[in-house]
Amino acid sequence: MTGWLARVNPLVLLWVGFAALAGSFAIRSLPIATVTIGAYLLAALLFAPRPKYVLVCLVFAAIAASTVVYSTWRLGGRDFEEALTAGWRIVVLAWPGSVAAGFIDPARLGDYLAQSLRLPARGVAAFSASWHGLAGLAQSWATLTRSRRARGVGAGPNPIALVRYTGELTFALLVHAMRDATRVSIAMDARGFESAASRSWLESATWTKCDLAGLAVASLLGALPVVMFALGG
Repeated sequence: MTGWLARVNPLVLLWVGFAALAGSFAIRSLPIATVTIGAYLLAALLFAPRPKYVLVCLVFAAIAASTVVYSTWRLGGRDFEEALTAGWRIVVLAWPGSVAAGFIDPARLGDYLAQSLRLPARGVAAFSASWHGLAGLAQSWATLTRSRRARGVGAGPNPIALVRYTGELTFALLVHAMRDATRVSIAMDARGFESAASRSWLESATWTKCDLAGLAVASLLGALPVVMFALGG
């Protein structure tokens, strides 16, 4: 089962995040929080193909949770257990979804949103194209940086020059993104995305046994804190 997150369809990955979000509201005590975090950690070790990426997502979620822990402890009567529970709740809310999002392919997501959920095809195609463009921003930033460095343009050690240099790069990236968006819009209009009555899709949105098993695992993990809370945990 190693690498399960890389094999399931994108709707299952979305459900991982939504189930964790729904279950996080039932985390009302430290035992529930501890068991839930342990269950998600075990699932990550078993099913995620990139442990380092999972750890990075956990670190960022923990940083966000630490601010909640401090504010809850500071303003909520200095009850450390209550503050820690609130922090763990944020980790459960954010961490599983952020891990699953890293394995979502925008093109496959568009196929499944349109074919499985029957969402409007034009909106799905636009959403998928936009996600592709967003994913390419980091690469565009690196390309702009290399081209400026090749021309001998750099920030240098001066902090003011660094701010100016970053601002110029940001403006250039914005222009580049607008040009890309214009090209995509023209290409979509040329292919009849505005008036086409029916569309074909690159891949069929099939559901395998692995997908169904993933849906069940995500649902069980999301239901775990709800069941514990209902049983008086």
